[in-house]
Parts: sequence; C-alpha cells; structure tokens
Amino acid sequence: MSKLALSFSNGIKFLQIPNYSFLSVTPIVLPTLQCRHRINNRHWDPKWKKLRGQKFIKMEIPNLHEDLNELSPEERRSKMKKRGIAPPRPYMERPFYISSTGGIFEPYVPPEGDGKVSSVKGVIKEKAEFVEKKGKSWTAIRKIRSYDEDFESKEFAEQAQDIYIKAHEALVEKNKHKLRELVTERAYPEMMHNIKNKTLRWKFVKSLEPPKIIHARCTEMITKENVFGQITVRFHTQQTLAVYDRFGRLMHGSEIIAKDVLEYVVFEKHLANLYGVWKLHDKIIPDWMEKREPRALTYVVEEEIAPEKKEEVQEKKVEVAVTQ
Repeated sequence: MSKLALSFSNGIKFLQIPNYSFLSVTPIVLPTLQCRHRINNRHWDPKWKKLRGQKFIKMEIPNLHEDLNELSPEERRSKMKKRGIAPPRPYMERPFYISSTGGIFEPYVPPEGDGKVSSVKGVIKEKAEFVEKKGKSWTAIRKIRSYDEDFESKEFAEQAQDIYIKAHEALVEKNKHKLRELVTERAYPEMMHNIKNKTLRWKFVKSLEPPKIIHARCTEMITKENVFGQITVRFHTQQTLAVYDRFGRLMHGSEIIAKDVLEYVVFEKHLANLYGVWKLHDKIIPDWMEKREPRALTYVVEEEIAPEKKEEVQEKKVEVAVTQ
C-alpha cells in the first residue's frame, strides 16, 4: 500500500497522490479566498480607482452660528456669491384684500329742498327724475337678487335702519370691534376721526318717515365675477346729539333738544363673497345743505410777567403749598 505524501509549496496546501496506471485520478484543487481588506486599504482591482476617487467631494462646512447682520454688505455679498446664493431682492409688493370699494359709484343726487314743503313744480320735477333713475335701480336690484335670493326691498330698509342705529351706538361707546362689523373699511376711519378725547351722547328718538330705498347700483372690480352692490337709503328721523371735549365742556348739540335729521346713507355689500353682509359705507351730503361751522375752542392765555415779579409769584405759590 502506497503512502500519501503532503508537501507545502508557496504557502498553498495541496494533496499529492502517486500516479497509478490502473486508477484514473483527477487532481483536487481547493478554492482560494479573495481578501479585499489588504494593507493600506487598497482595492484588489485598481481598474476603477480613478472613478472611485471621484465619488467623494470635499465640502466646506458652513458656520451655522455666524451672524450675517454683523458683516458688511460687501462681505455678505462675497459669501453669498461663493456659496452660489442669489442676493435677496427688495420686493415692494404687499398682499391686500379688497373687501369694499373706495367710494360711491354713480352717487345719488338729492333734489333741492327735500324734506321741506315745496311747490307743485318742484314735486313734478322730482317725480320725473325719480322715474328716470328708477329703471337702473330696478336692474341693480335684480342683479342683487341673483346673488341673494332672500333680498326684499321693504325688509332691507328696516334692516338698514337697524344697522345705522347699532353703528352709531358702537361709535358712542367707542367699541371698535363691533363698529368694524357694521361699517366698511372706508367708513371706519372717517367715523373714528377726531373723536379722540371727546365724549359723545347720541340717541335715536323716532322716525318721521319710514326709511326708503331711493338708489341702487352694482359694479365690477378687477374681474367680472367680483361684484359689489350699493344701496342708498333715505332716513328722515329725530335725533339728539351732544359732543363734550376732554374737560367736559359742551362743544356741539344738546342732550335734551331733539332735531329733525334728513340723511342719505349708502350701504354696501360684497355680492361675490358668500359670507358678505350689508354694511354702512358712506353718507351723501348735498351741496344745497347748510354747512355747520366748527365750534371755536377756548384756551388759557398766560400773561407775560416781568422777571422781577416772577420770584414773588413763586414765593407766594410756595407759601400756599406750605399752609395747605
């Protein structure tokens, strides 16, 4: 029986068997293992070395705690240019919301002497002008009904009077939040103007004539779908108004004496807005109405005192303060 001999050559282990003629023996080859982790982390195949090196990019980590406001404009510009960031543009556009118009479109012109006893000719002329303008008003009311199906002229006149009274009550109380719900953005600054440091006393007594719709118009703003409606209501009422300054002195009117007031008040609604409501928008003051003159305010005028007498006046004030 022959013996199996083992030999080692180049660090590779293999099995050597004698060659017998009567036996067909194939040599046995052991699988070799590839080691990828060699010295200095070199890849076993350097074919794609250049492409593997291009997969890594050296980046400069920005300083997140750097305050750009402390840098000069030139330094800030150079840093942004280095990073590839476009400089900010000073945009002047501001978002805005159009909830009301800026005035009255096609304002109603009140006839001269309205609310007073006039001649027959004046009445006939007034009726003729009213019939002429009535067609446009009916067209506008029909358009308002296309947006608001529950709109009725008689009911709206009473609703407008209620809005008018509540708006003036909120103005007397200086309730700004409630007043914004009853008047438009255009009427709000005009109503709040010049009431600072003043006390108002206003009261609605009664209606001499029922409120009446005398004018109605609709207009489009920017787009055809954005429609606004305006209705002018005539009020002939009795009211009391008294205005006091910050010292409690009466500046205008009286809390006792009621006066007849004839007003043409414009109400507006954003018809295209599903949640739009009628609000007090403006008041028409005809040219023939008498203008009220503002009340002259009184001031304390100090007399000029000679420098010799100033010391005596100061000594007297000190003596009075000590005795008190």
